[in-house]
Order: sequence, then structure tokens, then C-alpha cells
Amino acid sequence: MELHLVKLEKKYKMHLNDMMEEWYASGEKIVPYAIARFDYHDFDHYMNSLDNNVEEEGFVPYSTFFCLDEERDLFVGAVNIRHYLNESLLLNGGHLGDGVRPSERRKGVATKMIGLALEECKKIGIDKVLMVCDKKNIGSAKSIMNNGGALENEILVDGIVEQRFWISMD
Repeated sequence: MELHLVKLEKKYKMHLNDMMEEWYASGEKIVPYAIARFDYHDFDHYMNSLDNNVEEEGFVPYSTFFCLDEERDLFVGAVNIRHYLNESLLLNGGHLGDGVRPSERRKGVATKMIGLALEECKKIGIDKVLMVCDKKNIGSAKSIMNNGGALENEILVDGIVEQRFWISMD
């Protein structure tokens, strides 16, 4: 599996459509939120909404990448990197949100994708990354820990126990 993070371009429109159709058909919540925030059918607007360089409406600057399996020419997931934390993200959200399309789970994609995203975090200048996941999502917690995540604590958010992990970028 040859995975790379890519920015969304017109040449990946069918890759995006295929992944999003699968995700919506599954009925699951799509994460990261940045890839479900706008209608992907309006491709140009969608593509232009995936990065933000200014703080607005409670959002901090962020960058969104799609994880491309080059061997199969397939989007297998996506990551959203928040360039810094506001109060809300410090509590629950963190620097990095990631999601793997339903058919690609339990194949090691999340662990590899997080590793690639951490390289992008270094480029932005983030030296300590906060990642948060639902305590029931054991696969997500394992992927975070496989990338050096150390559990700081657990908090209750809207009735759900969330685990907060820090990854040092030394």
C-alpha cells in the first residue's frame, strides 16, 4: 500500500465522489468534519473550502488533505490539520482530525495516514499535536498510540467519553 497525502485537485474529482458516496451510503458520520462541511457535488466551491488561512466563525486556520493509495488509485481517507488550538479545540477536537472510508478500515490506513499528517504538522511548525477520539473507538486510539500518542486524560463531552492524546514532534 503506497499512501500519500494530496491536496484536492480537479483530477481527483472521481476519487472524491467515489469515497464520499461510499461514506454517505454507510450512514456513518463522516470525519473529519472539514470534508462533510460543504456539498462535494459543487466541486469548485468544495475544493476551495478545504483550506482556510484566517480565523473566522470559531474556526482556526486549517489544511485538508486526502489520502491516496497510489497503487489502487483510490482515496482511502482524509485528514484535517488545525494550525493551532482555540479553547474549543483544546478541550475536544485537537490539531488533527482523520477518517478512513468504511471499506478501508482495519488495514493499517489510519496509522499510516496519521504518520503522514504528522509530517505536515512539522512543516506548519506544530511541535506537539493533540488528537482526540471517542473512548469506544479502540482502532482510532491504537492508530494514535502507534504514532507516539500518550493519553493525557479522558473527558465527558455531550455524554461521550473522549480520550485526549498528545504526540511530541521531537
